[in-house]
Amino acid sequence: MVRKNITYGQPLEKEIGFARAVRIGNMIAVSGTAPISKDGSVYAPGDVYGQAKRCLEIIDDVIVRSGGKLANVIRTRIFLKNIKKWKEAARAHGEYFSEIQPTCTFVEVSGFINPDWLIEIEADVVLEDPQV
Repeated sequence: MVRKNITYGQPLEKEIGFARAVRIGNMIAVSGTAPISKDGSVYAPGDVYGQAKRCLEIIDDVIVRSGGKLANVIRTRIFLKNIKKWKEAARAHGEYFSEIQPTCTFVEVSGFINPDWLIEIEADVVLEDPQV
């Protein structure tokens, strides 16, 4: 099967050796997505809801670039620095997925690469059409 890597040309992609998403056949795996502004700065510092919305915007964009749509998401994983803030992240997640209802897991982590990130989100996608 053909492998398609979707990247944004960000420095950490080469340094770490990862793609924002990988599509093989009808599956897309979206990497842990951080709240990064278009200029590379942290989006919505101190605001879990705002950061979650930004992560989901990026995820939506990369899924479309991969040939899919949000309705194809089957699983999300939400990593939080403070699990007590889960409702703020859940509100943003619900705005994107209340009708789609993928499986979803919330996990508390000790930190992220950038200490100002409060959240990262991953997504798994299955498409109806396996063509790239």
